[in-house]
Amino acid sequence: MADVVHNVQQEFWKSPTLLEPVAESPLAPAAPEISAACAGCGTEFLIGARFCHACGQPRPRQSEGAVPVEADIWSRISAILSTSAAALTAAWRKIDFPDWLQYLHFHEIQRWVGLPTASFAAFLIGLGCIAGAIGVSLFYRASNLAEFEAIQMWRIEWLLAATASFVAGILLKKPSRD
Repeated sequence: MADVVHNVQQEFWKSPTLLEPVAESPLAPAAPEISAACAGCGTEFLIGARFCHACGQPRPRQSEGAVPVEADIWSRISAILSTSAAALTAAWRKIDFPDWLQYLHFHEIQRWVGLPTASFAAFLIGLGCIAGAIGVSLFYRASNLAEFEAIQMWRIEWLLAATASFVAGILLKKPSRD
């Protein structure tokens, strides 16, 4: 305990004892071509660091060196998807559809019914819910009272959803000025 120096301001990582300095062998700086190392002082960058923790120089960008494998894979996938989409679009435009098919477009039906977009979407959802209630009757058969009650509850739920959708369509409809 006699070797301890009292009342001396020092860094927290240095020992407060006055021991003989240990012969330190400095580590060889990492080669920049082997690992991500600072070009100024040669120390390795910490994981995810944008600056060197020893000298403060900024880390070189990834584009200056080799491209990471993940970026290369994603660029290949995006190139494949874009060429596939272009080929699919070109093939779709070559198909000759009948003329009556234009009357089945969403906005054509919307114009014919005379509803705004939100009300028309709610109307279609309500029709889908009614189709679901009818579909429950077609696909499920009751063989006892418990199954019958379950099927009736499904029908009730479908019809309740249709009612809510129709009410939402009515509330979303803008009042006419006539």
